[in-house]
Amino acid sequence: MHSTLSLSFSAATISKPHHYTSHSLPFTTAKPLNLRFCGLKSEVLGFTATSLNRRHAQLPCRTNSNTVVSAALSSNGTPPKSFDYDLLIIGAGVGGHGAALHAVEKGLKTAIVEGDVVGGTCVNRGCVPSKALLAVSGRMRELKSDHHLKSLGLQVSGAGYDRQGVADHANNLATKIRSNLTNSMKALGVDILTGFGTIVGPQKVKIGSSDKIVTAKDIIIATGSIPFVPKGIEVDGKTVITSDHALKLESVPDWIAIVGSGYIGLEFSDVYTALGSEVTFVEALDQLMPGFDPEISKLAQRVLINPRNIDYHTGVFASKITPARDGKPVLIELIDAKTKEPKDTLEVDAALIATGRAPFTQGLGLENIDVVTQRGFIPVDERMRVTDANGKLVPNLYCIGDANGKMMLAHAASAQGISVVEQLTGRDHVLNHLSIPAACFTHPEISMVGLTEPQAREKGEKEGFEVSVAKTSFKANTKALAENEGEGIAKLIYRPDNGEILGVHIFGLHAADLIHEASNAIALGTRIQDIKLAVHAHPTLSEVLDELFKSAKVKEQASSPVSESVAV
Repeated sequence: MHSTLSLSFSAATISKPHHYTSHSLPFTTAKPLNLRFCGLKSEVLGFTATSLNRRHAQLPCRTNSNTVVSAALSSNGTPPKSFDYDLLIIGAGVGGHGAALHAVEKGLKTAIVEGDVVGGTCVNRGCVPSKALLAVSGRMRELKSDHHLKSLGLQVSGAGYDRQGVADHANNLATKIRSNLTNSMKALGVDILTGFGTIVGPQKVKIGSSDKIVTAKDIIIATGSIPFVPKGIEVDGKTVITSDHALKLESVPDWIAIVGSGYIGLEFSDVYTALGSEVTFVEALDQLMPGFDPEISKLAQRVLINPRNIDYHTGVFASKITPARDGKPVLIELIDAKTKEPKDTLEVDAALIATGRAPFTQGLGLENIDVVTQRGFIPVDERMRVTDANGKLVPNLYCIGDANGKMMLAHAASAQGISVVEQLTGRDHVLNHLSIPAACFTHPEISMVGLTEPQAREKGEKEGFEVSVAKTSFKANTKALAENEGEGIAKLIYRPDNGEILGVHIFGLHAADLIHEASNAIALGTRIQDIKLAVHAHPTLSEVLDELFKSAKVKEQASSPVSESVAV
C-alpha cells in the first residue's frame, strides 16, 4: 500500500520531489549491474538478472562553496579515527535495502540496523501484502461481472472466497519477500544488526538496549513511517483499525467507514467492496481523491466510486470515533471541516483510518547531534544531508524516505538511498523527484508523474511559459478493447514551445506499468518531439502513450540526431 504522497514546495517553484538517474562509477566494477523491481533488487524476488559489466568513467564531485557544516557537534563527542563500517544504515525497509545493496556494489563495507523486521512497512505492512489483497479483489470483480464475462463469451457462476485463504496469501507473500530480501543482503556481505539504532554522537550508533556502539564513516537514517491517527480516534485493532491491521484481513465487515480518500483509502475500498462490504468515505476536503489531477479524480470517481456500493461525506472531520463494544456499533461523530459545527453521527461495523502516515523518528538520539525535527520529519537538503537546529549540515549524516517527508513512497526512498551512495563514492548527485512516478492499484489503476494540470499552470504563470494538454482514450486502443477494458484516459501536460513534459496522468488498465515511459522521459530530459519517433509494438497498451505523445502540438522540431539506416 502506498503511503500518502507528500510533496515539498519551495517559495520559488512547485516541486514534487527530483529523479534518480544512473551515473558512472568512479572505478571499474567486476560485479554485474542488477535490475530493481518496484524498489527491490532482483535478488529479493529470488533470481539475478543477467547483465553486462560496464566500465564507468569518474566524474569530478562538485562542492557547494556556500555550504556551512555544523560546528555544534564538538560538544557531543569526538568522531572516531577508525570505523567499523564505511556506511551504517538505520532501518532495513525498501530505502535502506536499496542503499545497502548499492553501497556494496560500490565497494563500501556496509551494515544495516533493524529494530523490527527486515523489509519495513512496504514489505510487511504496506505495498507488498496490499498487492496480494488487490490481486484477489481484481479477480473477484471479473468473476462477478456478468456483463464483462458474457462479452468475452464466458460463463461463470457462484464465485466466492475464503477469507482466511485470502489473508494467508497476503501474509505468505510478505514472508517470502522478507526472507528473500534478508538473504540477498547477507549473500552480498551486508551485516544485519538486530536492535533499535540510536545515534549517540558523531558517527556513533548504539545498537539495542546493550552498550554496543558501532562506528561508521557515514550514517543514513531510513526509519520510515507509521500510520497517522488524528486526535479523538480510538484504535482498538479490531473494529477501528489502521492499514497495519486491515492487511491482516481478520474480518470483512458488512459496513466499513474509511476515513481519508487518498491512495490507502481508495485501494482498501477496492478490496472491501469486491469482497462484499459496503463502504462510506469520510473526507475532510470538499472532494474525493484530493491528491490526484482533478480531471483524473472526476473520471475515477465515476468508475471507482459511483457504480460501487460506496457512499461518502466530504468537507467533514471525524472528530471522534469510538470502537464497537457491548453490542453497540462503531460510532463516528462528524463535524464541518470549516465551521467545526456538528454535522452527523455514523453507526458502522468498522472504521479504517487512512489519513496518511507520520514519520517514525522518535528515539533516534537526534538531540545528541542537535537535530530538531519539523512535524516529526528530519530536515534535509536536496542531497538528503541532515541539517541541525541552526540549518547547518551535520557531517556524515543523511536521511532518506518517509522520515524526511520529501516524497513518501517506497521507491522514492530507495532512489534517495542510491543517490546518497553515489555522493559517498565520489559522484555528486541530486535526485529529480519530479520524475518519480506514483500509482494507485485500484481496478482500473491510476498512475501519475510530474505536475498536475493546476500545478503546471501555476508554474507557467510564474515563469512565463504556456501550458498545453493532450489526451487519449483507452477506448481507441486495440489491446484494451480485446480485454473489454476500454474505460480510461491518458493525459499529457506539456510546454508547446519546447516540448518539455511537465506531467503525465493515466487512469486505465495497467496504468501503473504504463507510466514509466513518461517518468523515464522526464528523468532523461527527453522532449515530446523526440519521443514521438519511438516505435511501440502493436497491439499493446503502450500505444496509449504513443498516441498521447503523437497528439501533442510542439513548435520545435525533433532535436535528436537521426542515425543512418542499417540494411537488415
